[in-house]
Amino acid sequence: MKKIKILIVDDHQLFSEALKGLIEDKDNFEVVDQLVNGQEVQEFFNTENAVIPDLVLMDVQMPIVNGIDATAWLTENHPEIKTLALTMDNEENTILKMLRAGAKGYLLKDIHPTVLHQAIEETIEKGFYYTEQINDTLLHANKIDRNPLNHVELKPRELELLKYACQEMTYKEIAEKMFLSPKTVDGYRERLFVKLNVKSRIGLVLYAIKENII
Repeated sequence: MKKIKILIVDDHQLFSEALKGLIEDKDNFEVVDQLVNGQEVQEFFNTENAVIPDLVLMDVQMPIVNGIDATAWLTENHPEIKTLALTMDNEENTILKMLRAGAKGYLLKDIHPTVLHQAIEETIEKGFYYTEQINDTLLHANKIDRNPLNHVELKPRELELLKYACQEMTYKEIAEKMFLSPKTVDGYRERLFVKLNVKSRIGLVLYAIKENII
């Protein structure tokens, strides 16, 4: 049985060691290394004969080079490697930044071990992992199916708004960018929520990622 190779990136040594033990409780999981920040990630992948992982469990708030920048670097230089955020940070802006950087899922550190195991396996198998449980925690009961959403036909202005919503812009800034009133942008946003069956901005981002719009 081929093992899933996992790289842990977290600056809290005690948590990292506990996480390693938890991961390796599964016979088909193997931790190839434990790093403490994004700079070490770059050094690791530039090291000759390094054991290349299938998946990286990435903390967000780390010294020197944080998880967002490290994920963006991995996405650009090693797009075949999947990154899962594993953090205590549940701020919407942080989630958006990690998803835009290329993270395939966003997990909080208080999840049940079985959820972590499932997240790793499904990310390898399907390419992403967005659970109802995690979305409930982060998005106040925003229901997003774990299966890829069916394609929805979007009007040009709706698609434009969706792309802007995936960037670090307020809705007021988006309105200025689209030369529309904030009220009109609110209307487009609400129609997108209905069309895509989501209830938050992160729901829009997840749809855009799954449909390869961003």
